Amino acid sequence: MKLIELARSLGKSHKEVAKLLGDLNVRIKSPNQRLEAGLVEQIRALYKGEAADSDDGLAAPKIVKAAQERITIKDLAALTQVDLGKLMKAVLERGMLLNLNSEVDINLAVELAAKLNVVLEVEGATKSAPMNIRSSLDRIEEAELDRSPDSLTERPPVVTIMGHVDHGKTLLLDTIRKSNIISGEAGGITQHIGAYQVVAKGKKITFLDTPGHAAFTSLRARGSQITDVTILVVAADEGIKPQTVEAIHHAKAAGVPIIVAINKIDKPEADLERVKQQLVEHDLVPEEWGGKTIMVPISAKANLGISELLDMILLVADMAELRADATCMAKGVVIESRLSRKKGPIATVLVKSGTLKVGDFFVIGSTMGKVRALLNDLGEKIVSGLPGAPVEVLGIEEVPSPGSILEVMGTERECRDEMERRALSANAQGTFKAITLEAVSEQVEKGEVQRLNLIIKADVNGSLEAIITSVQQVHSPEVTVSIIHAATGPINETDILLAKASSAIIIGFGITINAEAQSIAEAEGVEIKIYSIIYQILDDLNRAVQGLLKPIFEEVEQGRAEVRQLFSFSKVGTIAGCHVQSGKIFKTSSVRVFRDKQMVFEGKLGSLKRFQEDVKEVASGFECGIVLDGFSVAQGDIIYAYTIQEKKR
Repeated sequence: MKLIELARSLGKSHKEVAKLLGDLNVRIKSPNQRLEAGLVEQIRALYKGEAADSDDGLAAPKIVKAAQERITIKDLAALTQVDLGKLMKAVLERGMLLNLNSEVDINLAVELAAKLNVVLEVEGATKSAPMNIRSSLDRIEEAELDRSPDSLTERPPVVTIMGHVDHGKTLLLDTIRKSNIISGEAGGITQHIGAYQVVAKGKKITFLDTPGHAAFTSLRARGSQITDVTILVVAADEGIKPQTVEAIHHAKAAGVPIIVAINKIDKPEADLERVKQQLVEHDLVPEEWGGKTIMVPISAKANLGISELLDMILLVADMAELRADATCMAKGVVIESRLSRKKGPIATVLVKSGTLKVGDFFVIGSTMGKVRALLNDLGEKIVSGLPGAPVEVLGIEEVPSPGSILEVMGTERECRDEMERRALSANAQGTFKAITLEAVSEQVEKGEVQRLNLIIKADVNGSLEAIITSVQQVHSPEVTVSIIHAATGPINETDILLAKASSAIIIGFGITINAEAQSIAEAEGVEIKIYSIIYQILDDLNRAVQGLLKPIFEEVEQGRAEVRQLFSFSKVGTIAGCHVQSGKIFKTSSVRVFRDKQMVFEGKLGSLKRFQEDVKEVASGFECGIVLDGFSVAQGDIIYAYTIQEKKR
């Protein structure tokens, strides 16, 4: 049954049902998407249960006043005088996992209250008050669901080709491009744009030619991935390789259908059955074996099977019923960006909905602009870009980040206002805190349900298999532990990007991490845990999912100094003239003072001086002046300086 037909039978809007499906991790792309019979019955049962316990009726909405501030779920229930269970249900319907003490901003509180027939009037609110900025990609998807099905038209599928190095990915892209040109139809490729279109059977297909970049990896918002189909290229003579496995996990993390192109079938060493068996081990079962994965034998070099592969792409696209409204204000996703000396900031944008036109005002991530020019994948100037089309956009104030969302506004003033709202909302919501084992433990202790995603890298297959088997035994009612990628070898940049995309923690065993990957991990806030003993991995994971894993802190000695002379100043008090015996004394150090081996003071330094100048540190062998607030030292005292640091597990 189509989504829209199910919604009508339930007396609900297709948007409302789509949101519920999203909470069940079902990817919805249009109101006309067909749902399996079992899923239809599940949704009907959910709404039947909802109707049974509904007692809201048609009562007039309650009006409650609230201050412009953040509020906990518990306090919101008390303020609005609504049943706490119903409020938590409204929270879950929005796909959020919050507990009673979780804070939400006032704009989200207004939306939750409205679901429970309460009007929350915000004191001092104006039209320019901060918006509750949800996932931009989710907003695009919801905007599409708001449209009437009659206003939606078919759009080209967006396809990413992935695979192990030297398995023919680049040659396949080139063969598709050349065969398209030979057929006399429009299409081409320019390396810098990162995307191009071909025409097959009279229908356009958009290809991304840089599948490993951040735009593909980081766009994981429900139902709004940049890619509609992933082509996994596997060489028939070599079979599954490490990068093939990585590509499979990337595609699964993005939640997109996979078509396997078994390449190099013209080679004598080709073994299709062996490759299929290897793919089955990664849950990719070919259709002829009773599975659901389309597998197409091809030779990019000999131009064999290319037409059949394009047919399969169009078939998968037809089943997904990819549609968009080309009449609304345009929205799109940045897939590449750069700074040109002559043209200024440039972004390659994949148009998701609407028609992007020269002269449009837009916001894009944390910047804005006006479309000065548009270029297609052939480098030609065009006046507009339709949904599914990759276009280069000129006229941006600053270079946007890959994955940023472009949204067209009516006027420049509206763009400025939107930028102010985003800045205010960002300040109100605070910065994002990356997932860590300690953070998981803390949230479990608060009663919040969690999903802990892991990427495991080990030195050899024997260790890897032992770790995987052991980790699969870690259980908790509050936490689902999921291994999204496991392989041998050092931790690399691809692992970091996948961890960021799926909010995963990287577990390393007996391996190293290269400097560039370490730098990216630090910049992206990805936690990496390196172990040399397997039981320590399991101990940390078990303690984390039980809410018992606390940071371990230890005292680290920084330096010691002996008081050799005392100086008295009316404005400062007593200054201890000291000689640093070992280490360093820092202005920020915590200190203990020992007199005749007995501790007589514990606290912080008041000031640290060298020759009447305030300094940040003094090294061993040098003289310094130390002032301790609220304590007078004596000649011969030993000042022990230390700091408290979190101990690595």
